[in-house]
Amino acid sequence: MAEPFLPGRVLAAIRIVLLGVTAILQVGLAGSALFQNRSGYHPGWLNETAYAVLLVVVVVSAAWVLRGRPVPAAVALPGAAVVLLAAAAAATTVPPQWYLLPQHWAFGLVGWHLLLLLLDRIRPLLAAFALHALVGGTQFLLAAPLDRIRLGETAIAISSVLGFQLAVGLLVRWVARRLREVTALVAERDRAATRAALAEQWERDQRARSAGQLGTLLPLLAGLADGTLDPRAEDVRAQCALAAARLRRLFAENDDVPDPLVHEVSAALDLAERRGVEVSFAVSGEAVPVPTPVRRALTEPVLAALAAARTRARVSLLRTEVEVRLAVLADFAVTPGIPARSPGVEVTSSTHGDRTRMEARWQVTS
Repeated sequence: MAEPFLPGRVLAAIRIVLLGVTAILQVGLAGSALFQNRSGYHPGWLNETAYAVLLVVVVVSAAWVLRGRPVPAAVALPGAAVVLLAAAAAATTVPPQWYLLPQHWAFGLVGWHLLLLLLDRIRPLLAAFALHALVGGTQFLLAAPLDRIRLGETAIAISSVLGFQLAVGLLVRWVARRLREVTALVAERDRAATRAALAEQWERDQRARSAGQLGTLLPLLAGLADGTLDPRAEDVRAQCALAAARLRRLFAENDDVPDPLVHEVSAALDLAERRGVEVSFAVSGEAVPVPTPVRRALTEPVLAALAAARTRARVSLLRTEVEVRLAVLADFAVTPGIPARSPGVEVTSSTHGDRTRMEARWQVTS
């Protein structure tokens, strides 16, 4: 079974890469342009403050990104607003002849900050990029001399820088969506394989249980067929009744019911009533999960007692959080044998006058 893709881990890795790219660009390219041309910015302190604010945004984002988590909305949205204000403030210090050149370091840098903050929120990301392009373009139109060549160069610069950054963000979101789709397909394939394996196991168990029941039934049928067993004898009739009850229980095990133990006991009671036995059934306590092998061990004394009962039988089921007890009191035409001991189920038998009581106990495991 293939290990499913983990989109969350892929996005976490991409965020770390974006963090590294943003930090390198700010410290390397933007920092170099800023400090090499610091005398040309007016006022210089505002430009340097904007740079420091952007650096703080990177450091704050790293607190979540390095732990594999997205920046929370309570931090990302205000952080994006701070980034846009810092970019606009830095642009006011740039001389017109430096607009959209390396000296205008903030314009191309803040797109990476926006990706870092808003990568997991596509609509705020698109809105932030649109606002950044609008503010940057407006500042340029108000400060720089207007001519056709300059306007064309500006449009190309804005679309190329912001277009590339925005394409990175959209590509990441597309990859994440595709990974989620693939993950869902792989998960569904694994669930289908699990269902098929469970169905196959269930079918094998059913065949094994059916073979076990037939293994005890065939000698009885063979004896009746060749005359070695007399169908008028009480013990033979009890064996036939027990075999029929076991088959009825086997069929009842396949039913989808809220209380399987009560359902399987009721199936055995129905057969006894058809033989003319007066049967009563009392149930106490809420249903608890009982594995199928344990249910068989618990009901086996009841099946044996009901198969041997002459006129009446009383069955009681007591369930608590720690124990399940199933008992039967009946007048037997023939004495039934005590079923073989099963792991976890204790069977006891006692006689009271003309009646015999059999009880099976199972300690509920947590």
